[in-house]
Amino acid sequence: MPASARVRRQAVRTPPVSIEAEHYRRLSALAAAASATHPEVSEFLAGELERASVVERLPRNVVGLGSLVRFRDECTGRTQEVVLVYPQDADIEKKRVSVLTPIGAALLGVAAGRAITFHTHTGEQRELTVLNVARAEAEA
Repeated sequence: MPASARVRRQAVRTPPVSIEAEHYRRLSALAAAASATHPEVSEFLAGELERASVVERLPRNVVGLGSLVRFRDECTGRTQEVVLVYPQDADIEKKRVSVLTPIGAALLGVAAGRAITFHTHTGEQRELTVLNVARAEAEA
């Protein structure tokens, strides 16, 4: 890992994360495949997967693929609600956010009530607090 990435990872809040076993392998392959086109998000997602607890079934309050997530951006105070999906299912107009975006990768595996800090594409540090997690009607 480059020194600049180590410094960035040390400067962020990293709550415990959990990933469902059925998605872990697919997400790992996705992170590796995206390393050439989206290197920073790929590296962040791979790091989150590396530190994650892999479980058979996520607790209902933990963000997974197909979760409807309400979160607050602590930098702006803005609250949003999105569904976390794989890249091919992303549709910003329908509030379906790809796990291969900085926000999507940051939300993955975080429990309600926890906050995570990450960096945007422009290098800006942001902090999101997960307020509520539910399963979306049309899961990813």
